[in-house]
Amino acid sequence: MRGQPGRSVTSRVLALLDAFTPASPALTLSELARRTGLPLSTVHRRAAELLAWGALERGVDGRYRIGLRLWEVGSLAPRGLGLREVALPVMEDLYEVTHENVQLAVRQDDELVFIERIAGRHAVPVLTRVGGRFALHATGVGLVLLAYAPVGVQERVLAAPLERYTELTVTDPGRLRRCLAEVRRVGYAVSDRQVTMDALSVAAPIRAPEGVVAALSLVVAHDRADPVALAPLVQAAGRVLSRALGGAHG
Repeated sequence: MRGQPGRSVTSRVLALLDAFTPASPALTLSELARRTGLPLSTVHRRAAELLAWGALERGVDGRYRIGLRLWEVGSLAPRGLGLREVALPVMEDLYEVTHENVQLAVRQDDELVFIERIAGRHAVPVLTRVGGRFALHATGVGLVLLAYAPVGVQERVLAAPLERYTELTVTDPGRLRRCLAEVRRVGYAVSDRQVTMDALSVAAPIRAPEGVVAALSLVVAHDRADPVALAPLVQAAGRVLSRALGGAHG
């Protein structure tokens, strides 16, 4: 990025915001300059504007963090807002029946974004967070979203390197293609220890008039998981949400 004088003010501001990650949620001005390739003087000026607006906050340690104003704006995203309002009561019901992790995700380009989750008090730990992104090929919700994605999206994912998270992650394109066909055939996905070796997820599609718009899953400890018993629960919740969104649920 360094040495690009033609970059617009907007692209520079977005680059600053994009520099923050879950692994690096707090950054100094020097770190922001290094990550974005922007001059320190530019970073100082733009950070001050973002701070005044509330997009950034500055801690007592002098480091900058994403501000609550961005969360307020992001919560207005129509795909997330409508889905979350409809889905939360159903997710809470599913949690009360199982006391396991319940997750809701949508596809964004070639990745998924978690837009809501309920963590079970004694459930298996998960790597996900609301607003977090993840690959489509490994998780239960990701497999559902990929199985019902446009063919072009599927082919891009299948053609790209598939990251291996555990020894059981499916990274062979041919095998993954068969997995996606099976998801469409049975109407749900099972991801067995593909992300961590202690967890299994079962996911089902959520439909709206335009097609599958989201996926809902239960994530449980592998050693007490029974996918055959869990699948009908997740599918039933998916059908309830699909009806609420006006989608077919066959």
